[in-house]
Amino acid sequence: MAGDRERFALIHFTLSACAATVAETVTYPLDLTKTRLQVQGEAGEGGGLAKHGMLRVAFGVARDEGFLKLWQGVTPAIYRHIVYTGGRMAIYEQLREKVLCKNADGIFPLWKAIIAGMTSGAIGQFAASPTDLVKVQMQTEGKRRLEGKSPRVRGAGHALRKILAEGGVRGLWAGWVPNVQRAALINMGDLATYETVKHFLLRHTSLKDNWICHSLSSASAGLVAACLGTPADVVKTRIMNQPRDAAGRGLRYHSSLHCLTNTLNDEGFWALYKGFIPTWTRLAPWSLTFWITYEHIRKLVGVSSF
Repeated sequence: MAGDRERFALIHFTLSACAATVAETVTYPLDLTKTRLQVQGEAGEGGGLAKHGMLRVAFGVARDEGFLKLWQGVTPAIYRHIVYTGGRMAIYEQLREKVLCKNADGIFPLWKAIIAGMTSGAIGQFAASPTDLVKVQMQTEGKRRLEGKSPRVRGAGHALRKILAEGGVRGLWAGWVPNVQRAALINMGDLATYETVKHFLLRHTSLKDNWICHSLSSASAGLVAACLGTPADVVKTRIMNQPRDAAGRGLRYHSSLHCLTNTLNDEGFWALYKGFIPTWTRLAPWSLTFWITYEHIRKLVGVSSF
């Protein structure tokens, strides 16, 4: 029995990690653009630089730093999704099939999907948080150079060594609280919405379990996930990007609540949705790419549809 559970989890971890790698590589420039937007207007960050929208930021990166800089930080991002997405999908399916369980009619109720989505997202993101920290610091390096500041990191390996030197192993989890909060909300929106919409379409329309159904479900999932997760994503990005003292303590924010209140006081409510358009623009194709790839891989290897 234990061996069957381990094989079950390993299969779904591997399938989802493969699909996530494809989706992350394709949509990564939108993630970098989102991160740059989220630190615009932050106290002490880019005060002398004009604020721009998504397209101007993306074109500016390509023009001023080079086209390939749109993928700066993609390596830790892929590592992050192997851990995070592989983990969240395996845990979600364990919860759905072995713990919370579907109803007798084969339906997984929305309230159970919400619990499973939040739980699996939080656990997966906590494990992957160090890779997210490295990614965020790499994504903001080009912006620092344009502001005339000295570079903090030269690559993923250097960023990891620097974080360890400044804050020890504990420093690798800087910003993990808003990171986990964000992941729980986004994963809840993504998985619960995808599963609910997909099975609603299969039960109440003439659509079959194919790429059309998967596309409509993933589009809905991407929108809900972006709406739920953007405020926590802004807080996470700012905490991870802030300067730190010799002990690895943040010099600008003491906690996610402190960052949240400062952002609201200094920039207003809508600052929490900075980067929403690229977040949504990215989550929509990311979700589409991931779910179509994931469902196709499951079919190829003989695993039942999600």
